[in-house]
Amino acid sequence: MAWASWRSALSEKSSGIDRIVAGAHDAPAISAPDRTTLTHGGLRRQIDEAARQLNALGIGRGDRVAIVLPNGPEMATAFLSVAATATTAPLNPAYRAEELQFYLSDIGAKAILVGEDEAGPAVTVAEQLGIGILRLIADHQAPAGSFRISGAPVGEPAAQGLAEADDIALLLHTSGTTSRPKLVPLRHANLAASARNIGATLKLSEADRCLNIMPLFHIHGLMAAVLSSLAAGGSVYCTPGFNALRFFQWLSDARPSWYTAVPTMHQAILARAERNSEAVADAALRFIRSSSASLPPQVMAELEATFRCPVIESYGMTEAAHQMTSNRLPPGARKAGSVGVASGPEVAIMAADGRLLPAGEIGEVVIRGENVTAGYENNLQANESAFAHGWFHTGDQGRMDADGYLRVTGRLKEIINRGGEKISPLEVDEALMDHPAVAQVVTFAMPHDKLGEDVAAAIVLREGISATEVEIRDFAAGKLADFKVPRRVVILDEIPKGATGKLQRIGLAAKLGLG
Repeated sequence: MAWASWRSALSEKSSGIDRIVAGAHDAPAISAPDRTTLTHGGLRRQIDEAARQLNALGIGRGDRVAIVLPNGPEMATAFLSVAATATTAPLNPAYRAEELQFYLSDIGAKAILVGEDEAGPAVTVAEQLGIGILRLIADHQAPAGSFRISGAPVGEPAAQGLAEADDIALLLHTSGTTSRPKLVPLRHANLAASARNIGATLKLSEADRCLNIMPLFHIHGLMAAVLSSLAAGGSVYCTPGFNALRFFQWLSDARPSWYTAVPTMHQAILARAERNSEAVADAALRFIRSSSASLPPQVMAELEATFRCPVIESYGMTEAAHQMTSNRLPPGARKAGSVGVASGPEVAIMAADGRLLPAGEIGEVVIRGENVTAGYENNLQANESAFAHGWFHTGDQGRMDADGYLRVTGRLKEIINRGGEKISPLEVDEALMDHPAVAQVVTFAMPHDKLGEDVAAAIVLREGISATEVEIRDFAAGKLADFKVPRRVVILDEIPKGATGKLQRIGLAAKLGLG
């Protein structure tokens, strides 16, 4: 099926979202450290009032507004409010001027929403590009997330009123690790479907409270923490962002029923759990969720033992409005090393020629469903390849077992090609994580003059435990075929991470001066 046919078929099946803020009028919706709680009713009023303010300032349906705000309750409510009125594009507040220039231009922003006192590169670049500057004025005496918007009008709104199901709610860029980042438009129908899928998988209800430590310029935090919680009638406790030293205080203050994070965050939490034994003992987590990168089985086991609750690993990506597969809550199965079964969209394994492969065979993970984007913006070439054969191609390699549980063996572009031998970095990661001295590991390709690529690994050791490169390589040799054993092991205090806390394989050899 060609991309145009895919887009048409998806549009016909889409269902809309009127209000994702679905809870009872007095039910808690948004809370934060040292703030009173905003109810679902209060949040609905906040969204309606922001829509009125935005329309008066010349922003409406179809207009694009970049949001550059720090993590916290106002970032969550601003995202909801702008998305309900126009099209929103949350951007990392840490971006430099040249990055902001690219993203704001590529988005086609009509305005940018920044903090009341913001005077950094976001404002400077917006002024240079002739983009309207709107200011979020937070009301810290009111419930968490309360704000108003000020600024000079930026013209006439494209269309007034609240957005509809097929309007674009959210614009996000892919990571662009090896190429120009692609712009992903997600409609209200995509977000509504994904929120329902996550809520159903996790059995979320009005009784649940999520402790959010994920950045809210990323699909993981926006969808899994904020939108899925509110759509289920529950609440989210909005922190200023991940801080392993403050996590346990937030755990005690918020009394959440769950939290979601990337594996490096879980590992940082575990490293400090023993020193915060009282908070751990008092925690009443119903489950812990992990996504956005592969969770080592060893970390999953340690989390479950520490917090006395199941750890649910899920698999998501921006183009799917986050969740694609997930392990199950008890009594359903959760398989360590697997990202679970299809949990919303259809999921299959495809050969290079478009054939769907049976259980046990390795191929590319492909998906289709109402949560999946209809296509990248202004990128026909990427759409023709990404949506070939009637499915969206994730770029991940994996296999299904007989029970439909997916095991991702790596990004296709991260698979190490050592003289024709294909090596999954995740397989090497899992083997090295069994070494008692290893706290974190990321396996990656380094250049080799004869083989093309060879295997390298960056490692962080557990506090108080030592190991040498030779010891770790000898350990790996006892668990892996010789060609999979890292030829270089680099021991670091910290492995470079991306903006969302994920370990970065691509480009790591160059950063570490290998090859």
